[in-house]
Amino acid sequence: MSSQSEVIETTVSKVAAELVRRGLDPDDRVTITIEPDELIPGRREARAHVVAVGLTDEDIDRLINEARTEAQPLLE
Repeated sequence: MSSQSEVIETTVSKVAAELVRRGLDPDDRVTITIEPDELIPGRREARAHVVAVGLTDEDIDRLINEARTEAQPLLE
């Protein structure tokens, strides 16, 4: 592994694949820096609460879509 630092910008779900693509061994040590969400303050804290009660991202998407469907007639 190189002695120089390298910045990799990717999504959480693609981190492992990106590291493998760059030739890192699964036992290599890495440091990951998590940047603050700029668009939605409090998103991480809210997501942690949702995950703690057992909901998945798919559950959240479903609930959002259901709420949109319910609200649509009120907007017309």
